[in-house]
Amino acid sequence: MRGRGYYGATPRSTWGRREILRVGALGPLGLGLGNFLRLSAGQANASDKSCIMIVLDGGAPQHETFDMKPQAPADVKGLFRPIPTNVSGIEICEHLPLTARQADKYAILRSVYGDTAIHFTGVYYLMTGFMPLQSVDFPSRGSVVAKELGPRNGLPPYVLNATLDHAAGPGFLGSGFSPFWVRSDPSSPKFQIEDLEVPVDMDWSQISDRRWLVKKLDATFRERDTKGLFEDREQFFQEAETIIQSPAVKNAFDIASEPERLRNRYGRTPIGQGCLLARRLVEGGVRFVTVNAARAIWDTHSDNFNRCKDVLLPEFDAAFATLMDDLHQRGLLQSTLVVVSGEFGRTPKVNPNAGRDHWPSVFSVLLAGAGVRGGQVYGSSDSVGGEPKDNPMSMEDLSATIYDRLGIDPDKEYYTPAERPVRLANRGKPVRDPLV
Repeated sequence: MRGRGYYGATPRSTWGRREILRVGALGPLGLGLGNFLRLSAGQANASDKSCIMIVLDGGAPQHETFDMKPQAPADVKGLFRPIPTNVSGIEICEHLPLTARQADKYAILRSVYGDTAIHFTGVYYLMTGFMPLQSVDFPSRGSVVAKELGPRNGLPPYVLNATLDHAAGPGFLGSGFSPFWVRSDPSSPKFQIEDLEVPVDMDWSQISDRRWLVKKLDATFRERDTKGLFEDREQFFQEAETIIQSPAVKNAFDIASEPERLRNRYGRTPIGQGCLLARRLVEGGVRFVTVNAARAIWDTHSDNFNRCKDVLLPEFDAAFATLMDDLHQRGLLQSTLVVVSGEFGRTPKVNPNAGRDHWPSVFSVLLAGAGVRGGQVYGSSDSVGGEPKDNPMSMEDLSATIYDRLGIDPDKEYYTPAERPVRLANRGKPVRDPLV
């Protein structure tokens, strides 16, 4: 159950250039683009919606971000003070001053709760809307969006700009809906997407020769193929070759073409440049982008306040606030849903190591764009930020709300290879009033 292959976005379920070259064929994007691009021939949903999901991996503390408790006892409220936002009556942490100025653009959900305090299962729960089961590998939300909305402008519909190595894959949907995985750090001066370039020791004539040889070797087996597997693979290779030569694809990933001033506003950090890259990708046509700065970076069991003050909050503040403003200025916020969440929150009480431990009972999530009305708080937690008080919202409800905002029916059923029916939002109910 806990093997890497079980959770989806592993080397076994994502195709890369090296894997395809190894079998003697073309190796550009290699992530199920055959299925994606066949949708673009006329079957794709006409929706213009996209989603950027920012994962605060490790579990961000609600008390030091969006649900401060200044009236609570000292061992609960912590060291930071709240500051007003640009929306009357809404306050957030003092170390999020830029985000405070964008509060009219996002909604704070202060009553979200989950069922696990374990990182591994919590991330799976966040990314799929399901607790992991040994019998079923559920698809990540990005893969569902890729299947339901299809590609636009010849770009892959689902891009994983993250260090996640599980919970982000296609599950039982199959490799045709795997993410295009950006493995390199977009804040690096040497950032590039290897899968968009032909290897330096090859040229297109050699690739054509290899494909010709593969066709010849496959000829005998092709005659016995009753399921169309060879035809699908050939279609995949042809379409992948088109993608690797596409100027639109290369342009979407060309973060270096952005003005230096804007790059600096986002922050020269993995989350900052990850958010900027996400904006470029949805602007180009990508449907779903996951941004994750580092594994469990928010797991502040010790030294919580210094880590939040010196690194975590300033980096997030610059990235998220600039993303909100950038999407708004470009007219993209109305069609782009932005989700900010960790897999759970942190304990109400500060522990002896000046940290907070895992706490799934209540935490805060941000939603913006795609019809979500900004400048509001939905739900509340109790006086110490330990349990939901008003309008509790389950992870399933959050999942349903995300699908609903993207124009996808959260009650739609898929069927596993074993013919087991699976509802997309696992019976969660979307929240509309007063969010939209």
